[in-house]
Amino acid sequence: MKEIRPKDKKIEFTSHALYNIRRRGTNKKEVIAAIRNASWQKTRKDRLQCEMELEYNRVWEGKHYRYKKVRPIFVEEETIVVITTYTYYY
Repeated sequence: MKEIRPKDKKIEFTSHALYNIRRRGTNKKEVIAAIRNASWQKTRKDRLQCEMELEYNRVWEGKHYRYKKVRPIFVEEETIVVITTYTYYY
């Protein structure tokens, strides 16, 4: 699969994405880094996703985790619009 990565596009966040970023324990900086540096894959409804693993070594909701993975879901238009973000801890 050919990699799609227009690095210079502005990244915007929906209110839903901003809510989930806070609720799921990540931040805009990590989401932007994932979009700028990770490979993009197509997902349902003509949306795109990528994922980036980060060393974490902290406690999240009472349990220690060594890593976390940030997986934003977004669309590419004139700008990149982040719809939501998932965060996984392990």
